[in-house]
Amino acid sequence: QVQLVESGGGLVQAGGSLRLSCAASGRTFSSYAMGWFRQAPGKEREFVGAIKWSGSSTYYADSVKGRFTISRDNAKNTVYLQMNSLKPEDTAVYYCAAKYYSGSYFYTAVREYNYWGQGTQVTVSS
Repeated sequence: QVQLVESGGGLVQAGGSLRLSCAASGRTFSSYAMGWFRQAPGKEREFVGAIKWSGSSTYYADSVKGRFTISRDNAKNTVYLQMNSLKPEDTAVYYCAAKYYSGSYFYTAVREYNYWGQGTQVTVSS
């Protein structure tokens, strides 16, 4: 079992930056692949990016590539989402998710992740 708690959301102007954190409980955090998703009002939850269990590699949706960066600190049981050059269309509730997996594949579908945080709101004003 893994419990996830996101933090760091807020209101920011277009072009600004935010860093989200996702703190995980449990002793085997390093065995989990982590993903970030977001959900805007009236839309389905969508994949933002993912990071391997080791932190050695990441994968991003085209919409955020070059602007967002995912990292993790396994010693602190925390994964981060650094968001730069934010746009109004980035406004959404952001969720982190965990999947017990230590392979090399990147999972991008909501249904493939086993554990979810409660989400944190990010609002980008124009």
